[in-house]
Amino acid sequence: MTVGAVVPARDEERNIGPVVTDLLALRDGRGGRVVDDFVVCDNGSADETAARAREAGARVVREDAPGYGVACLTALAALRPVDVVLFTDGDGSFAAEQGLRLLEAIAGGADLAIGSRTLGRREPGALSAPQIAGNRVAALLIRLLWGAVVTDLGPYRAIRIEALRRLDMEDRTYGWTVEMQIKAIQHGLRVAEVPVDALRRRFGRSKVGGTVRGVVGAGVGILSMIARLRWRQAWQEDGPSK
Repeated sequence: MTVGAVVPARDEERNIGPVVTDLLALRDGRGGRVVDDFVVCDNGSADETAARAREAGARVVREDAPGYGVACLTALAALRPVDVVLFTDGDGSFAAEQGLRLLEAIAGGADLAIGSRTLGRREPGALSAPQIAGNRVAALLIRLLWGAVVTDLGPYRAIRIEALRRLDMEDRTYGWTVEMQIKAIQHGLRVAEVPVDALRRRFGRSKVGGTVRGVVGAGVGILSMIARLRWRQAWQEDGPSK
């Protein structure tokens, strides 16, 4: 499999270098490099995030419109043709080598592999109380509305490029991760959850769990996406016949 790494990042000049370096250092059983292409989307940074990412070996694209989803979409548009896309954050909150677990799940037949921090080890302070609670609420709603067991909306994930195209991703903000998981359920994709560890940020404060604005924005984005996808599904199932 050829693998492309996608990392959305904003104001992560002290974190992004090691994230890129560690992922590019991954090797397969024959000693070959695992990541074939690496794109960082600089999502309107006011610091040297772009420069540090380039120095570490990534290609960088700029997207000034704020939003986790739009940053992912922009990076994807610049990615060279690959078989699998590996998504992670630019804050150093995941162990690069655990990305191999996600890729192994894809090689084993999964279309989408989610890195579950619930199933893995969580360092103290790695996730804020609102992040933990929000994950639980979202997971419960997905189980109630779609009957699928989900333990985490973790951003460390891998997906086959054909599956990603089928999902027709559209969210531009914090609803991106849950949109991918729900659409995967709706399309009958093979989804695997893989334990990954949640690490404390190396530097700085989380843009989601570290501020009230981030917590509210993420909560609204996730819940509104769940509601939108459920409403759309109900309309597709019942609307045309009424």
